[in-house]
Amino acid sequence: MTQSYFRAALTAGIALISLAAACKPAHAQVAVFDASNFTENVMTAARELDQVNNEIQSLENQATMLINQAKNLASLPYSTLAQLDQSINQTQQLLAQAQNIAYDVTTIDQAFTQVYPESYSSSASSQQLENDAQTRWENARAGYQDAMNVQAGAVQNLAAVHSQVDTLVSSSQSAEGALQASQAGNQILSVVSGQLADVTALIAAQGRAAALAGAADTESQEQAQTELNQFLSIGNGYQPQPVEMFHQQ
Repeated sequence: MTQSYFRAALTAGIALISLAAACKPAHAQVAVFDASNFTENVMTAARELDQVNNEIQSLENQATMLINQAKNLASLPYSTLAQLDQSINQTQQLLAQAQNIAYDVTTIDQAFTQVYPESYSSSASSQQLENDAQTRWENARAGYQDAMNVQAGAVQNLAAVHSQVDTLVSSSQSAEGALQASQAGNQILSVVSGQLADVTALIAAQGRAAALAGAADTESQEQAQTELNQFLSIGNGYQPQPVEMFHQQ
């Protein structure tokens, strides 16, 4: 408003000065006021005022740009990293608690050598066969239990995943700048990666349970064949002999 008043005053002053300069004095007198110089000074002041206003507007634009840049560089105040690490660690702990036969190549090879042999020798005792069958049954049962534990852990993680996704989507929608939106998107991808880790663990646990059950069934066939062979090879078997049923007198 001050600028408008100033411009109006300048315009009125220039008009009065021009009118005064156009009027001729009736009598000769000494000029004490240089209207032309005053007009030039006023115009110069007006131009300088416009220049100052332009500089002020430029500074305001730069300040706005810096504020927007600061918003674009602002980090997202919410992070799911700690929760994601905790979820994955829990799943890894469940896998590490695998009973009897762990997820280890050396352990698996040793177990198959001991209780899942390709064949039994003819001298294998009944007690050994019974013990191996019991061990295989325990391994299969433990495999199913381990798979169900991993399933339960994955289901428990679903509530945390739902909460994390809701928070991240809300943060993305209310992001002040590009960096916050990008970070929200990256964290959503990390949550999805956590779910994929749970799915991978589930597949591994279920596959382990199915493999143990299948190996037990396969080995049972070999054990049954061994027991049959031992039964048929005991002693000389039945030998027919003449029998006298009635005594003659």
